[in-house]
Amino acid sequence: MGIKRSSLRPVVWVVLALSALAPAARAAEVPTLAVQRASAGGVLDIEGSIQPVRQATLAAQIGGSVLQLAVKAGDRVKAGQLVARIDDRDAAAGVLRTDAAIAQAQAEASNARLNAERTRDLRSKGFVSQAALDVAETQLKAAQAGLQQAQAARSQAALARGFASVTAPFDGVVQATHLDAGDLATPGRPIATIYAPGALRAVVQVGASLADSARAATAVAVTLPGGKTVAPLRRTELATADPVSQTIEWRLDLPADALAGVMPGQMVRVRFEGGKPASVDAAPLRVPAAAVLRRGELNAVYAVRGEQFVLRAVRLGADRGAAGIEVLAGLKPGERIAADALQAGLADARPAK
Repeated sequence: MGIKRSSLRPVVWVVLALSALAPAARAAEVPTLAVQRASAGGVLDIEGSIQPVRQATLAAQIGGSVLQLAVKAGDRVKAGQLVARIDDRDAAAGVLRTDAAIAQAQAEASNARLNAERTRDLRSKGFVSQAALDVAETQLKAAQAGLQQAQAARSQAALARGFASVTAPFDGVVQATHLDAGDLATPGRPIATIYAPGALRAVVQVGASLADSARAATAVAVTLPGGKTVAPLRRTELATADPVSQTIEWRLDLPADALAGVMPGQMVRVRFEGGKPASVDAAPLRVPAAAVLRRGELNAVYAVRGEQFVLRAVRLGADRGAAGIEVLAGLKPGERIAADALQAGLADARPAK
């Protein structure tokens, strides 16, 4: 006795529906892993940046509108070359005022000198008292002091007028301009930044816990943006640590013959080799590359919180290939994260049990 085909249809649809839902349920559970420290070693690989050894930010020393900005970013300038010109009409008026004050002080000093000479002559003949002579000589000294004060004010006014022309302090390259023609310049407001291109250095932030290993390194190598590796001419460790990040700044002067095409702001990698191995607690955390989500400037992982994932920003260190990527900040040892960041980013993703 056969079964009618129409009676099988509901069962078939239920089976198909369950088979479609089963993979989705399995896909929603993402494997997790516990964050562990890398094995301690005597090599530090840290990301840094290029900075100029000699750099100056030129600022206005008087107030006024910027009449002319004579340079733009990327221009090469010579020492003493005009960078910007500020409206100096107010400063020029100040010079005229001091010129008038000098003329007045000279007239008063001349009159006081003639009066003192007449009083001395009269005193020698007995026509005036000694007190009158003392008054005349005191007035002469006061007039002479007034003249000196007016002359000093004239020098100050002329100096202020000279600040209307902002010039380059040394031969260099304009890194950036901060004002345009027509902007209002005020004392202390930056106008342009200039650096000397022949002397650059790599700057890295070494964790305070790794400072001993960096100091004991027998060799330091800097990998430039083009892939070339050079040894620094000089190593300088700053004497203070950043109170927030707990890092110490190292400055590594680079040889001039290796700086072709290298510009300030570019990223480099600095490798400290031969130092004493870092302690277990100081060794960096390391996670698989698949666990890291990269979106532009954002580097993050999905950390486990209860029955769900939360996005956690991290600061990455060296990429060790199959051994994983070092995490310098953002995670703690033992925290659980998603092994696959792409799957953990799905709307129905949850940590696998």
